[in-house]
Amino acid sequence: MPVISSPQDFNTEDLYIDLRPVLGSALHLKCEGFNFAGSIKLKAAAAMVERAEESGLLTEKSVLVESSSGNLGVALSMIAANKGYRFLCVTDTRCNLSTRRLMEAMGAEVYSVNQPDGEGGYLAARLRHVQDLCASDPRYVWLNQYTNPQNWIAHHRTTAPAIAEQFPDLDVLFIGAGTTGTLMGCARYFRESGRPVTVVAVDTVGSVTFGGPPRPRMIPGLGTGVRPQLLDLSYVDDVVMVAEPDTVRVCRELASVGFLFGGSTGTVVAGAQRWLATHRPGAEVTAVAISPDLGERYLDTVYHDSWVHDVYGVAAFAEEDSAAHGQPMAEFPVP
Repeated sequence: MPVISSPQDFNTEDLYIDLRPVLGSALHLKCEGFNFAGSIKLKAAAAMVERAEESGLLTEKSVLVESSSGNLGVALSMIAANKGYRFLCVTDTRCNLSTRRLMEAMGAEVYSVNQPDGEGGYLAARLRHVQDLCASDPRYVWLNQYTNPQNWIAHHRTTAPAIAEQFPDLDVLFIGAGTTGTLMGCARYFRESGRPVTVVAVDTVGSVTFGGPPRPRMIPGLGTGVRPQLLDLSYVDDVVMVAEPDTVRVCRELASVGFLFGGSTGTVVAGAQRWLATHRPGAEVTAVAISPDLGERYLDTVYHDSWVHDVYGVAAFAEEDSAAHGQPMAEFPVP
């Protein structure tokens, strides 16, 4: 029985769901949402804070500040509360209300950017605000999840080895791409191990991470308006782009059998399904997808009929392929 004194000391590393009976796909889902922060972002947050403390960058007088669409903000709110730091999360209007309330409940301050940048969207606007804060007061300490190597090191040290131990015959690994910390940490690990694992990045249509055109995105989590500096394409074998109506459809399909996951998870599973159907049809394959989050924070969006209808129309409710609605799930080869 684990006994802890700090919430960041607990994380479930070895929980997987066999999705074959649920979705008909030969896919195991690694569940990363069963910790007190509710998402995989706890790993990166804990590693970045620990390193900042060790280096002397973070002191008792510091004010942590970070740009986040939600999950990292919750993780940092929890750690800051436990360690006694002030924390300011800079987010935007797409942040779920429940996520904002979670951060505020743990004592964090939340600032929401209301206008996107002309080229880099909401992310660029958030980053500019963080930079202005840091320039205005030396007490602000920006961990910068978009460039901080501890973001990927955390997964190189924990997530990837756990998957490798559980699935020694792993063929394909599907990883959602946001800051690309999870993607880079796991991809580096399997490349260095010499194991022939195909690493497939899953991103959302409208994200510019892999060179696609920017489009409005309403579900927070995956995707970026500014290409992450952590990304190294040489470690990625393939990319699948998922339209948000497909994210909603898969989330609801999983919820219909009792598995309530977040938008990032729905995107990853939708991408994995399409890739397997295209590249491994009927083949015996050992495939794992990483689930970053659970679904409670999406009850007012992904799981709310009125919100879904207002944002996507009938597309997200249809059984047909999303391409019929003009928003195809596409695959892009990585150079």
